[in-house]
Amino acid sequence: MQKIIEFAHYLLKEKITSSDICLDMTLGNGNDTLFLLKYAKFVYAFDIQKEALENSYKKLLKYNNYKLILDPHENFDKYIKEPIKGVIFNLGYLPKGNKNITTNCETTLKTLNKALNVISTNGIIIIVVYPGHEEGMKESLKLNDFLKTLDQKKFEVLKYEFFNQINNPPYLFAIEKIVKE
Repeated sequence: MQKIIEFAHYLLKEKITSSDICLDMTLGNGNDTLFLLKYAKFVYAFDIQKEALENSYKKLLKYNNYKLILDPHENFDKYIKEPIKGVIFNLGYLPKGNKNITTNCETTLKTLNKALNVISTNGIIIIVVYPGHEEGMKESLKLNDFLKTLDQKKFEVLKYEFFNQINNPPYLFAIEKIVKE
């Protein structure tokens, strides 16, 4: 079986092409952006920590089809007016960074709502959830409740998790838009 991030990347690779625009809503250390750059036309990546942009920039030097943006992900619509085919959220905190600076359920849901409205038909939104810390558990519960309410005629929602692991392991949601609104 594929691990959570491997499966997230697999799903994105199946959907995006070299003519598509993608968003990395949580840049972190740049691993998801680096993955997307290999398949997408252009990637916009957001983070609220300057350290994340600095760490990522070093990994992305050989590419020029991206923009790193030091701004909260809920502001993505201020920067992007093109159709979006793929989105990834890798929630939580910056690996090896300050664990007190995390994504939170209010801004994650606000951003997700905006993304659901602008994602292209057959586009995909991936959300990797880390319920093993306090804010991550809040996000997990709110996302579970919210995603259950999405209209099944407009969106298909998949939850991928390793059911028998201890300590609240990460899991992912994949949301595919199946109908043009």
